[in-house]
Amino acid sequence: MEKIRHSLAHILAKAIKEKNENIKLGIGPAIENGFYYDFDNLEIEEKDLKDIEKRMKHFIRQNIPFEKKEVSKERARELFKNEPYKLELLKDLDDSVSIYKLGNFIDLCAGPHIKSTNEIDPNSFKLEKIAGAYFKGDEKNKMLTRIYGVAFSNKEELDQYLKFKEEAKKRDHRILGKKLNLFHIEEEVGAGLILWHPKGALLYKIIEDFWIKKHLENGYELIRTPHIGNRKLWERSGHFGFYSESMYPPLEASQSLEEAFEKKEVKESEQFLLKPMNCPFHIAIYNSMQHSYRDFPIRWAENGTVYRFEKKGELSGLTRVRGFTQDDAHIFCRKDQVEDELKKVIDFILYIYKSFGFDINSVNVYLSLRDSLNKEKYVGDDQGWDLAESVLRKVAKETKLNFKEEVGEAAFYGPKLDFKIKDALQREWQCSTLQFDFNLPKRFNMVFINEKGEKEEPFMIHRALFGSFERFIGLLIEHYAGNFPFWLSPVQISIIPVSEKHRDYAYKIKEELKGFRVEVKDEAETVPKKIREAVMGKIPYIITVGDKEIKNNTISMRKRGQQNLEELSINNFIKKLC
Repeated sequence: MEKIRHSLAHILAKAIKEKNENIKLGIGPAIENGFYYDFDNLEIEEKDLKDIEKRMKHFIRQNIPFEKKEVSKERARELFKNEPYKLELLKDLDDSVSIYKLGNFIDLCAGPHIKSTNEIDPNSFKLEKIAGAYFKGDEKNKMLTRIYGVAFSNKEELDQYLKFKEEAKKRDHRILGKKLNLFHIEEEVGAGLILWHPKGALLYKIIEDFWIKKHLENGYELIRTPHIGNRKLWERSGHFGFYSESMYPPLEASQSLEEAFEKKEVKESEQFLLKPMNCPFHIAIYNSMQHSYRDFPIRWAENGTVYRFEKKGELSGLTRVRGFTQDDAHIFCRKDQVEDELKKVIDFILYIYKSFGFDINSVNVYLSLRDSLNKEKYVGDDQGWDLAESVLRKVAKETKLNFKEEVGEAAFYGPKLDFKIKDALQREWQCSTLQFDFNLPKRFNMVFINEKGEKEEPFMIHRALFGSFERFIGLLIEHYAGNFPFWLSPVQISIIPVSEKHRDYAYKIKEELKGFRVEVKDEAETVPKKIREAVMGKIPYIITVGDKEIKNNTISMRKRGQQNLEELSINNFIKKLC
């Protein structure tokens, strides 16, 4: 499939180039589920894609061979003398380069490709969308026009994928977040900063209350820390040097905004940074008191809001933001407790997934290791890294995690286990992280008094279960398509009085449903409109009350996804809920 997708990218380039010789070629690789090609000087709209598809199918049916040739760099420069982007690519290649010939179309490419176009089912691909992309992915370069396509073995697989894409669109948390009135992002407030509406804030609180309750049950204590920290703190932790590409510049905190406007001289400079992580603050709390070996393990948890610089073009709803709340915790323990604590965290992670309705058997775990060829990217010595990596590997095996190793993906201060779960559409989402840290304790001179009365360095474990509240809520919205389980729904029951005279009875029912999250829709609208709004709001239960219900001291109830009404007493309804 990769060969077919790569070959389709070149067939696309041939279809575009032969229509207009003035169009300049960028690159065209195979990607997951398809391919793309970048063009310069191309004026195109979405409606033009079908015509391009027709030309591609015409070439495919002609059974044109892909012919590979090795040529010198000098010869390649002649062949591509009118293609500035190909000439730029040639600078990074060896003296001998490969080109592919497809009829009268040639392209600079290492391959591999199929032997001939007749290996492609003409109905197995589709041009999907147009986007902008910087040449070589560098925003300093010119923006090119990128055409994306998807491709599979046959039409049935393509249709299945397109159906999947349509379902994914319906579940898009950015669209549902607006429809369900959960959150929005305001450019004037700031890109990547979430504004939670009442229902969204309530959903957040429901999840947070569950999180707090389960952490207290599992032996954690809660702490809270500031949103900013002195520059000296981040220099000492190593973030200032090793994590600077994700941090915002320092804030000058030695004068007021008014003084800055008046350009008053700064008497004593003091710089602060928005925190990208909570760890140094937790260490500061640890170092503020003495510890004995008897105190361990210490488990401190915080829902701490952090800020990380993300490029504007990479932001995406709740899943890629600039300000987010980590469900963070740090565990400080003795060496003999490390493995047991890691296993307890793994059990906790899987319990959380199961509680929110995810299949724990489909969880994939990635052991992120240091790239030993680029040690300058990391802090710490070989001995520490070897120990940390071996412990995580051992624990992953003993807990029978479905894991694989990824070299070069470790954090700068230690290796980690990344947990990815699958949603209802079997898409993989990054959630929990479990990290072993042997560097920060050393940098901050963390100690405890051991059994011999001597000072000893504790071990430190970082972990987040959701990853962040924002991303996890985005995942929940898409997993459930907004149809949250009853316990998670911000509004669980909507009561609709048929007219003004039924209003008091509606509020009487609400009072009897105390303890549940209930709304009474008593606005001056028609009953069908109120029902429609409650259905669109994906509320689990809709209750209507009128003359008959008042007379019989009952309610008429409809469950989400069902059309039929059921008349029953309020007590029987409560039994259903419980």
